[in-house]
Amino acid sequence: MYCPGNNMRTNILILFSTLLILSNVQAQSALNPYAHAFDRVSDAFKNKEDLLKKEFESKGLAWPVKHIYIRSFKYNSELQVWVKEQETGSYKHFKSYRVCALAGSMGPKRMEGDYQVPEGFYFINEFNPNSQYHLSLGLNYPNASDKKLSDPIKPGGEIYIHGSCVTVGCIPLTDPMIEELYVLASHAKGGGQDFIPVHIFSAKFDHPKSAEYLEKLYTIDPSLRAFENNMRKAYDYFEEHRKLPVVAVAPDGRYVFY
Repeated sequence: MYCPGNNMRTNILILFSTLLILSNVQAQSALNPYAHAFDRVSDAFKNKEDLLKKEFESKGLAWPVKHIYIRSFKYNSELQVWVKEQETGSYKHFKSYRVCALAGSMGPKRMEGDYQVPEGFYFINEFNPNSQYHLSLGLNYPNASDKKLSDPIKPGGEIYIHGSCVTVGCIPLTDPMIEELYVLASHAKGGGQDFIPVHIFSAKFDHPKSAEYLEKLYTIDPSLRAFENNMRKAYDYFEEHRKLPVVAVAPDGRYVFY
């Protein structure tokens, strides 16, 4: 199963999202076949931009956002947004959103129809203002690791962070929350951040309740321990440095970090 993106492709959608920051989309003609999509994003900017700006100012963060990093924790039902002003700077936590539904269980996605939310290291590859789930941000699943370790014929695909609070393998937020995230990602993209990283973990590894839950899972599926321990290296690096490691993929599909 997958979460459909509703027939608008990456390059067009990213261009549209960027133009929304630079122009007044309310002037779009009703004859434009994409006008309803422009209106949806325009409403998100109108409803959320001032609020986000005030939240940034209250936390001593520079607006508009220049660089964002998104990470999500399946067990904790949480999606975090981290920001930084300079490309070489350290990330600061801006906000956490509640992931309002979950499909599948802990562990990576390995085939189409497994209902699993992927776990791994991804980036936003699509801005979809015309999603049937309000607004959505596409992820580049399957990545290089997934392609080595997942079903070679049907690994699945079309994974999104989206609204409407329903899922069959994506990361769902409420509509107001996806509007905020869409605006943030649009600003970052429009400001020149071509690579917006999204890291998806099973759980917060250093939280006692999460660690206890994972230990129980390892007794059921010992192979899961090796995968999660590999993932934890990136988690621990970020917790220590507030910077992202460089992620590569070994010939056997394992992630390696630099």
